[in-house]
Amino acid sequence: MAQGFLPVTKKELLETGVSQPDFVYVVGDAYVDHPSFGAAIISRLLESQGYSVAMLPQPDWRSTKDIMRFGKPKLAFLVTGGNIDSMVAHYTAAKRKRSQDSYSPGGKAGLRPDRAVITYCQCIRRAYPDVVIAIGGLEASLRRFAHYDYWSDTVRPSILVESGADFLMYGMGEHSITEMAARLRDGEPISALTDIRGTCYLTDPVNTPWGAVQCPDFAQVASDKKAYAKATRQQYDQQDEIYGKTVIQRHGKQMLVQNPPALSLTQEELDAVYQLPFQRKPHPMYDAQGGVPGIAEVQFSIAHNRGCFGYCNFCSIALHQGRRVTCRSEESILKEAKQITEMPNFKGYIHDVGGPTANFRAPSCKKQLTKGLCKGKKCLAPEICPAIHADHSEYLHILRQLRKLPKVKKVFIRSGIRFDYLLADPDDTFFRELVREHTSGQLKVAPEHTSERVLSVMRKPPFEQFETFKRIFDRINKEENLRQQLIPYFISSHPGCKEEDMAELAVITKRLDFHLEQVQDFTPTPMTVATEAWYTGYHPYTLEPIFSAKTQREKLAQRQFFFWYKPEERKNIINELRRIGRGDLIDKLYRKR
Repeated sequence: MAQGFLPVTKKELLETGVSQPDFVYVVGDAYVDHPSFGAAIISRLLESQGYSVAMLPQPDWRSTKDIMRFGKPKLAFLVTGGNIDSMVAHYTAAKRKRSQDSYSPGGKAGLRPDRAVITYCQCIRRAYPDVVIAIGGLEASLRRFAHYDYWSDTVRPSILVESGADFLMYGMGEHSITEMAARLRDGEPISALTDIRGTCYLTDPVNTPWGAVQCPDFAQVASDKKAYAKATRQQYDQQDEIYGKTVIQRHGKQMLVQNPPALSLTQEELDAVYQLPFQRKPHPMYDAQGGVPGIAEVQFSIAHNRGCFGYCNFCSIALHQGRRVTCRSEESILKEAKQITEMPNFKGYIHDVGGPTANFRAPSCKKQLTKGLCKGKKCLAPEICPAIHADHSEYLHILRQLRKLPKVKKVFIRSGIRFDYLLADPDDTFFRELVREHTSGQLKVAPEHTSERVLSVMRKPPFEQFETFKRIFDRINKEENLRQQLIPYFISSHPGCKEEDMAELAVITKRLDFHLEQVQDFTPTPMTVATEAWYTGYHPYTLEPIFSAKTQREKLAQRQFFFWYKPEERKNIINELRRIGRGDLIDKLYRKR
């Protein structure tokens, strides 16, 4: 057996003295034992609690042979699609097949199926009709209710219905898996586990729990887009661990029940997770294939927080990790950093000390600790809530301690920085050290758009804040005698965005001397607020009609404005500006300075 890794073959399992594992963990990714991979965290956590876990990464789903590699587990099959949704892994925003998969050995595409969770579960059911199947991870979590699926252009039922699984864990699963495993071990049937936070199950409608929030059923949301938009708000409004209620949605003769979200891990619990014995690398069985490309950016990175109160509408974090920020202790972070410095291929550079938003080290306000986060409100946009106390001092102290470690040459921050939160800090010390010490030539930030109307739909701050951030960034660079660049991310075809907005974006980014490369066409991923607005044509929080570019022609017409500076785009852009009645912008884009 590869030293330090969990068993991946029957022979390796037997070498541990176990003939029948408690759990067989089916994963859509290659097996990477690193805390940036959810399957690594859950498998190591179960191991630490005394369970035997056999890893089954990327099994062949075309027959049951691979699924039966370890035999029937004592307690359950655990199934996850991997670190990202399998459809996102396979297809571009234009629905073209990707040629690479960063989470597969050698970057090879096609080693996991489309809709991996569903396919794996159906394969397991063919092999073992009566075995317990529990699903989790991003793909399952974000498909737990009836949801619009961009790739099939249909509203699909909960993934629990389509997969035939018994149990779904949504969000960050440490508490849920711990309770589920203990109760299965103690002899409870899976049908009895109806009260675990952070989980979903299907039941006969007569067993529906009292006091639940009922959203429009599958048949309604599949046929009525306004009902779908209403369901979205109901689901999001109950995602707070303090006040969130049970949410139910009927699927034909079954009732889907989502229990309230799991409680966030305490700092001590989060520290304990990151002290588990991760090998911090892919399994050596992939060495001959060139390893697993997805490890490159995270192998020497440290996650110091979870959750994000930024609450962007195009992002899945609010529905998956939640809006409450929790963080690790300084001692835990430094301990992990010291382990990284002892790795044989460490070159002196810690690539990131971040998380969903790198510069969050505390909850948005004290009120949320007892009352929860405000329903439907934004902590940061269009302006920062007065209850927020922006303070980077603790984060800065940790970064300074990391810089002092032997063998550490540089500590970079590559996760997203909320520049509006940074600007709200009256002390500019962190900003200055971010530029001087923690930027590797380029600092990536995400204004996402220039139109205030589009930014409001996104739940992002006005573009003026980004311009203020850029002025200060440039000033600090000059004062520090540095020549570093700001690399902004932008999105086209987001709900609410029209061609005129993209044309004005081109003019504004030209004025700021940006030649954009870090751009993307909006991809409707399952269950984000923006996806539901894109599909339904209604904003879920106002039910007002909202425009979205949907056809390939509409989407390409918006996207081309990112590249106004490319000679091959000039003629098309000029023609498009004339077509939409914005010929006044032609001179602003193409006149000589």
